[in-house]
Amino acid sequence: MSVKPVDLLVIGAGPAGLAAALEAKRHGLSPLVVDENALPGGQIYRSVSRSPLADPGVLGPDYLHGRALVDAFTSAGIDYWPQTLAWQIGADKRVSVTRQSAGGGTLQIQAGAIVLAGGAQERPFPIPGWTLPGVMGVGAAQTLLKASALVPDTPAVLAGCGPLLYLFAWQLINAGVPVRAILDTAQAGGRREALRHAGGALKAPSYLMKGFKLLRAIRAAGVQHVKHVESLRVNGTQRAESIEYVAGGRTLRIETSLVLLHQGVIPNTQVTRSIGCEHLWDEAQLCWRPMTDAWGETSLPGIFVAGDGAGISGALAAEPSGRLAAIQAAVKLGRLDGAKRDSRALTLRRELASHTAIRPFLDALYRPADTFRAPPDDSTIVCRCEEVTAGDVRRMAKLGCVGPNQTKIFSRCGMGPCQGRFCGLTVAELLAQSQGRAVPDVGYYRIRPPIKPVTLGELAVAVDAPELLSERAGFPK
Repeated sequence: MSVKPVDLLVIGAGPAGLAAALEAKRHGLSPLVVDENALPGGQIYRSVSRSPLADPGVLGPDYLHGRALVDAFTSAGIDYWPQTLAWQIGADKRVSVTRQSAGGGTLQIQAGAIVLAGGAQERPFPIPGWTLPGVMGVGAAQTLLKASALVPDTPAVLAGCGPLLYLFAWQLINAGVPVRAILDTAQAGGRREALRHAGGALKAPSYLMKGFKLLRAIRAAGVQHVKHVESLRVNGTQRAESIEYVAGGRTLRIETSLVLLHQGVIPNTQVTRSIGCEHLWDEAQLCWRPMTDAWGETSLPGIFVAGDGAGISGALAAEPSGRLAAIQAAVKLGRLDGAKRDSRALTLRRELASHTAIRPFLDALYRPADTFRAPPDDSTIVCRCEEVTAGDVRRMAKLGCVGPNQTKIFSRCGMGPCQGRFCGLTVAELLAQSQGRAVPDVGYYRIRPPIKPVTLGELAVAVDAPELLSERAGFPK
């Protein structure tokens, strides 16, 4: 099997990854960007360079902002491997990848430094009935809109909390798709707690104005907006037929065949855990994140995390985050001295601070309620892959399971195709609740390669072609 040497390997072509690659190129490095998607942009700027929508402007100016970043990347002459899965990463910075493009096959990359820019994932949101056809995540629905111009053919009910819930409702309205209702499940008292961080929010007036604009448009469209929702249940036999909710002490129901759920986003830590990076529990954002320094470098030298993978800050903050990681990598690789790095960093840190000032306000305002993070109904499925319920996890807790890895042994929970991405946090919070412990004490799954499923056929095709290793893969025609 061939081994391709590179200065800097960037994994992920979202805003953090693209910015890191551009900054690295600026300082004399030869970066290689690998990404699972067919086009650069990540989730936030998905298909921005080749949108299937007749008017991409319906997605808003923040989406269109990504076009300039993608265009700069495509014209920079940077090596780019789309449709490439990095499925094993070692602390020695040797990475195993499989490629769907360029003839396919498996090879290894030996990097001088690595920037992980895998971004975020939606927080698990297990409620009764969430596995029924007709129920999906807001992020998945947004992907269909951005990548394929697919919109619902029936009015949807959006339920949950977080900025994306309101952004996507606004995008659907712009696309001419009626929204039946928004059921907000954010923790009670969040607005009062958020006011404690109003000073930081006022430093980012553009974010506040965007929020007011979304709410005003949603109100003008006549969308039913229910706040302080305390309970949710999707009813149906073969598919979703209605959603039942409790608000203000009353149980109400909306007939619908489409429910879109969202409970905020959390860092995708599968890769950093598989490498062995140290992680911290972030109480403000109620999630795990890798321990990083001011440059994004993890506990493993030469391995950096940029963007939302290091803590949720948003797409605009991801760009300076990626650039900071790249200039420190350039220093470590001997291409930039510390004085020039620090001079460049001053501008980048000011830019980063302007986008992160509002985060404590947003984290408090949209804090997910306890009841939706650790479902009280024992029959609620928490591990979709292996059909393990909340009651199963509570029973294992009573048997003395001290962490998610033991529940995995007892029930296969976390051993399915998603490898625990959509149950790990819920299982940890259920164990902590059941045993009166803190989530950091409970811990998380041990993640082992392959990070995502790889076929035997892909592993069997070892790439040895010299021309493949030296190519600039470019962009699919």
